[in-house]
Amino acid sequence: MEYLVPILLFAGLGLLAGVLLTVFSRVFAVKQDERAEKIREVLPGANCGACGYAGCDAYAEAVAKGAKTNACVPGGQKVAEKISAIMGVSAEAVQPKKAAVRCNGNCSVTSDKYIYAGESTCAACDMLYSGRSSCTSGCLGFGDCAKVCPYGAISVKDGVAVVDRSLCTGCGLCVKVCPNGLIETFPEDQKVEVLCSSVFNTKATLAICKNGCIACRKCERLCPNDAIHVKDNHASVDHEKCINCGTCVEGCPTHCIHFLDENGCCRKRLRKAVPSGVF
Repeated sequence: MEYLVPILLFAGLGLLAGVLLTVFSRVFAVKQDERAEKIREVLPGANCGACGYAGCDAYAEAVAKGAKTNACVPGGQKVAEKISAIMGVSAEAVQPKKAAVRCNGNCSVTSDKYIYAGESTCAACDMLYSGRSSCTSGCLGFGDCAKVCPYGAISVKDGVAVVDRSLCTGCGLCVKVCPNGLIETFPEDQKVEVLCSSVFNTKATLAICKNGCIACRKCERLCPNDAIHVKDNHASVDHEKCINCGTCVEGCPTHCIHFLDENGCCRKRLRKAVPSGVF
């Protein structure tokens, strides 16, 4: 009998707490927009942030409140059309993007400064004298980008990460994890890229990488559309101006400017300039 009262007391308190929680959950419940749930179901689920929001859930909620329906780059036009149908609006065009690794300093053209025996990640290796490679601006080669890619679009070949453009969705997750900032996303119809990010002068670059940009500015002089410029000792393509003419690819003395085909392979030199839209 002496235990009955405490048991009944605790049981009563538990029942009261349950009732109160039920009441509070109904009174203070936040109504979910059914459209947000439907939008979340059609999103690819990469949570890459390419849309400008903190993941697919956040983007779905933002769209339900009026955000643009075409911001999901990995989902492409098909997802944009599905989202637009849910929202009852006209589908806007999605600009497909692809990624490229701005480095071509493979094992045959560069050398290591030391033997690295630490954790097999780019982030860890970069903490020790900016990496093992003689070119501290280049790819570290441990594939942190490949590990985060949800589409299997990146692999490390001969010490350098390479993007398979046929699999890449332009989500940008790889861009965020590269310690040296070598990966860039740009419109899919743009095929020309400088695969070098060296910040060293001409003499130093020639000494550490045979495929490096020597900042000779020949590409600048040849470009008919003012779409390529040398800054920080390496050339960079302005993808808003580039017309894929191939003049810079043909003229580069170190062959560091490339055409990127759909399989992620690079075409270093062309027998003649290639007009826009060929690839």
